[in-house]
Amino acid sequence: MSAGFFAVFDDIAMLLDDAAMMSKVATKKTAGVLGDDLAVGAQKASGFAASRELAVLWAITKGSFRNKLVILPIAFLLSAFASWIIVPILILGGIYLAFEGVEKIYEYFFSHELKKEKLKALNEEKLLEYEASKVKSAILTDFILSIEIIIIALGTVLDKSLTLQIFVVSFVAILATIGVYGFVAMLVRMDDVGFKLIVMAGEKKPVVKKLGELLVAALPKVIRALSIVGTLAMLLVAGGIFLHNIHFLAENLDFFPSLLAELTVGLVVGMLALGLEKLVMSLKKRVDKT
Repeated sequence: MSAGFFAVFDDIAMLLDDAAMMSKVATKKTAGVLGDDLAVGAQKASGFAASRELAVLWAITKGSFRNKLVILPIAFLLSAFASWIIVPILILGGIYLAFEGVEKIYEYFFSHELKKEKLKALNEEKLLEYEASKVKSAILTDFILSIEIIIIALGTVLDKSLTLQIFVVSFVAILATIGVYGFVAMLVRMDDVGFKLIVMAGEKKPVVKKLGELLVAALPKVIRALSIVGTLAMLLVAGGIFLHNIHFLAENLDFFPSLLAELTVGLVVGMLALGLEKLVMSLKKRVDKT
């Protein structure tokens, strides 16, 4: 009886050991997409009133957890019974990410100032509606990136038992959400830390005061930089999805450096998607007028 009892514990220990080892492998494999997710998450979580930053981040984080709860069981089922559909889903996600990236570039050059003026004119109710739309967009983008992260993690353990697959992929999914949005939360409150350091230092600790001033001054620049990196990340992830899953593109662009090839494909796909969206919206306006 006791031998069987200890044998169970031995099996559990071996499972946990295998899970820990495979989790490290899966995390390394997904590190690139996790980095992109961080940049995109920081971009999506910026631009809100300081008093609303943490509330918005919490809303996006909860949405990210819900995304994982939806994606994980579907990923395991598709892997077991309909693995052929995973690539088309990834490609659709790639089109959306490319569209988002190109749309951000378009808005910066053609409607950036207009958008800022419109936001200033909005009342509190309209601002909350705008905030809700940005949160929805952030959660949708997180959904696409989560699919990519989960599929990559699942690919590292496809030859393992279902129990190990569930443990490893779930661990990576949870790590992605907590790690990404935890870091973004610390980042957007960097100025608060700076102000506290300035108050605590007073005139007696000039070095501490200087550090606080540096944190306060650095936040807008860091957010701006992450906004650029986040846009590039969306285009690179989108381009990577197409190049990794459409062999014709990969074969014909193999003379490009990989990053340049991914960026080029992401930009082209995004421009086509944005052009199609503008055409559809223009036709819709004409139909509404008639």
